[in-house]
Amino acid sequence: MNPEKRRTVIAGNWKMNFTPAEATAFINEVKPLVAGKDNCDVIFCAPFVTIAAAQEAAKGSNIKIGAENVHFAEKGAYTGEVSAQMLTACGVEYVIIGHSERRQYFGETDETVNLRTKAALAAGMKVILCLGEVKDERLNGITNEIVSMQTKLDLLGVSAEQMKNVIIAYEPVWAIGTGLTATPEQAEETCAVIRATLASIYGEDVAESVTIQYGGSMNEKNAAELLAKPNVDGGLIGGASLVAEKFRAIVDAAQ
Repeated sequence: MNPEKRRTVIAGNWKMNFTPAEATAFINEVKPLVAGKDNCDVIFCAPFVTIAAAQEAAKGSNIKIGAENVHFAEKGAYTGEVSAQMLTACGVEYVIIGHSERRQYFGETDETVNLRTKAALAAGMKVILCLGEVKDERLNGITNEIVSMQTKLDLLGVSAEQMKNVIIAYEPVWAIGTGLTATPEQAEETCAVIRATLASIYGEDVAESVTIQYGGSMNEKNAAELLAKPNVDGGLIGGASLVAEKFRAIVDAAQ
């Protein structure tokens, strides 16, 4: 982390977990555990049906509630989708875009990720933009090329001014839900490549201001070592964001 240059962000991605009642109970459990820990932003990105309950439970706390996805159209014949305008009308500030599970299971491409990113930013939202390589790309030594290209494609048409509202989450796909984690050195190297790519697009000042999270199975045991790296500015947390004490430990590591 480099807190002098950019904000540390710990964001939980609940994925397809928690009913509204369960979300309320969880937020109430975790609120006192993270209270007063202001050296980082604390966010939970929730399924659409739990957002309102989570927001209500989080009132008066330092916890912010985001969404897990957004469509790129304002409205139309897109059954099952939710627009940025719908989310902002509900008071949602943050949204995850391009998560590897969306790419793997639901046909997301860099083109649609880019469209969703621009739509969310145009609506005034803050985007947590996910990217990362699959196992074969890592084993074949092309991780740097892959994440650099993804960064360029996913941010095509996004201005330097809009980058104030973009957080990038480096998520090695081979580490999502597998229990595998990039070593701190691997995470640092790849986050540094992403930052260098940002510098090539927007210049050093913008690149140094962008928060880059690590999102591949960060947990209460490895968070401190990962967050000690200068280009790892937080975490996008999966399974550990569903257990209050584990999530608290990650927030503590970010302090």
